Amino acid sequence: KKIFLCLFFLYNHVRDMSAAGLHSNVRIMSSLLLTMSNNNPELFSPAQKYQLLVYHADAIFHDKEYRNAACKYSMALQQKKVLSKTSKVRTSTGGAASNLQAQSLPSEIEVKYKIAECYTILKLDKDAIAVLDGIPSRQRTPKTHLHLTYNIYAGTFKLLNLFPLGLLSLSVKGAEVASMTMDVIQSIPNLDWLSVWIKAYAFIHAGDNQRAINTICSLEKKSLLRDNVDLLVSLADVYFRAGDTKNAILKFEQAQMLDPYLIKGMDVYGYLMAREGHLEDVEVLGGRLFNISDQHAEPWVISGCHSFYSKRYSRALYLGAKAIQLNSNSVQALLLKGAALRNMGRVQEAIIHFREAMRLAPCRLDCYEGLIDCYLASNGIREAMGMANNIYKTLGANAQTLTILATVCLEDPVTQEKAKTLLDKALAQRPDYTKAVVKKAELLSREQKYEEGIALLRNALANQSDCVLHRMLGDFLVAINDYQEAMDQYSIALSLDPNDQKSLEGMQKMEKEESPTDATVELDGDDMEGSGEDGDLEGSDSEAAQWADQEQWFGMQ
Repeated sequence: KKIFLCLFFLYNHVRDMSAAGLHSNVRIMSSLLLTMSNNNPELFSPAQKYQLLVYHADAIFHDKEYRNAACKYSMALQQKKVLSKTSKVRTSTGGAASNLQAQSLPSEIEVKYKIAECYTILKLDKDAIAVLDGIPSRQRTPKTHLHLTYNIYAGTFKLLNLFPLGLLSLSVKGAEVASMTMDVIQSIPNLDWLSVWIKAYAFIHAGDNQRAINTICSLEKKSLLRDNVDLLVSLADVYFRAGDTKNAILKFEQAQMLDPYLIKGMDVYGYLMAREGHLEDVEVLGGRLFNISDQHAEPWVISGCHSFYSKRYSRALYLGAKAIQLNSNSVQALLLKGAALRNMGRVQEAIIHFREAMRLAPCRLDCYEGLIDCYLASNGIREAMGMANNIYKTLGANAQTLTILATVCLEDPVTQEKAKTLLDKALAQRPDYTKAVVKKAELLSREQKYEEGIALLRNALANQSDCVLHRMLGDFLVAINDYQEAMDQYSIALSLDPNDQKSLEGMQKMEKEESPTDATVELDGDDMEGSGEDGDLEGSDSEAAQWADQEQWFGMQ
């Protein structure tokens, strides 16, 4: 009886949210319950699983992910076949209650209509016709929508109180949300995971990334929630926010392997892959997402990241603007456009975009870093210092905030010693934090402490392989005349990121040492390359217009 009560509560909870139009909440909760059902088929009856699949597909349909929705509706039809096989047995044993439950479920025809609707929106008319042809002619009647008039609750607050994430999104403190839901959770057995889930999202909204990671990891290890896509995406996103690129990429990869139609979070994944120099993979990812849906911001952001890290800033600017047009709340699109504007010298416009990103995601440090970079680019050291101090005081002294403050301190000769102290504290907390290692290496290079810098970089590379770290190690080795190993380090850096210009320049300088007769010609070539870069910026407006005329190339219909 207790187990039945638990399942009844969860199942009805999804039903009520679906009826109330809380589609994003339905999508998350139904995903969790379906994962539990897959890991333990006895938790829900065939009828309940069928209904959950339809609720899940409906929520995805509402998010305009029509290929994904069609896939999930098809899964629901497969479950309907299982239900049909068991319905006779259940009807004979369950009596009127079983008949009533079967009558309240979505019909197979309704689900097929939804699949056809998905195909029609995707302009796959033949597929839509094929689905509709599968419906017997005597059953091809207009669908009734009377059941949508079902009224669940009188007030919005009561709805939000039923679903804790709604309150967290309104900045209600996690402790208050927990106290509102704890009585319900404690009264129902086998629901302990839900309180852990609420706690994890409370940590995320509070910006406590490490505790959020630990909490989600403990939840993801539970057998019933193993391989849940939404949990994996959430975990990847928190790893990203914590500056752990390696684990963020790993979790994003796991999520997309489980769900090939996944769109959520793929913009962050594409950005990380582009930043790591995997531009070919980013191009493939963007093309795949365009085939899934070109009406979401994510594929445009991914293609924009590919352009940005290929130093095609005008094209990145256009793609970022297109992504914002599709979703004005896309933080990654705002960051992409802001970075492109900054690199094109349009700093004041970039500042506007970074501020908007900060407003939408106040706990994401990369929004603040973008703004600080803009201040430093326009010699606004005072503004940058004020922002860095504010982050430090608000979010506490962790490796990321310490490194951000140190980065600003490095710009002022008066605060060099303070920068060194801050970086030492950051590395004491996280010896593998790449940004802190890079900034400490820059400081040691200024002080010409090459041996100390080499030791720092070798220690950091002992447990990771990073293009920037290998390149910097090469620079330090050149400074002590160890040219052979320097060449090896530059080669490793380029193997990780073939487009890393600084590694190429390092190798070219070493080649000049070996071929002094070619030095003059190569120096002239370097000068020409520098002037060409300025030329690209001057021609940016015409290039942007060119890309604006080629929308179809990016997947627009």
